[in-house]
Amino acid sequence: MERVKRLAAEHEVLIISKTSCCLCYAVNVLLRELGVSPLVYELDQDPDARDMEKALVRLQGCHTPAVPAVFIAGDLVGSTNEVMSLHLSGELNRMLKPFKVVQEN
Repeated sequence: MERVKRLAAEHEVLIISKTSCCLCYAVNVLLRELGVSPLVYELDQDPDARDMEKALVRLQGCHTPAVPAVFIAGDLVGSTNEVMSLHLSGELNRMLKPFKVVQEN
């Protein structure tokens, strides 16, 4: 659990992902198109990922970890459904504004 919390706290925008997940890729592209540069942590490329997955299960309150798991400013935003809902409402852009690489005019 501490590792997930530390990564989330150290990076403005964090995506916990799997390389084979098309939804993880789509969320990563969306966030980049919105002007942020998230840290993407690939679970399937870490031999110690099992501990990360257990932490996600506890944080998400589910039986299996949902990826992508998106954190903004240290807080778990959610997975694809939550991110897309926030995007469609305009709230995601507001949440990401302080972390944009290129600020809007």
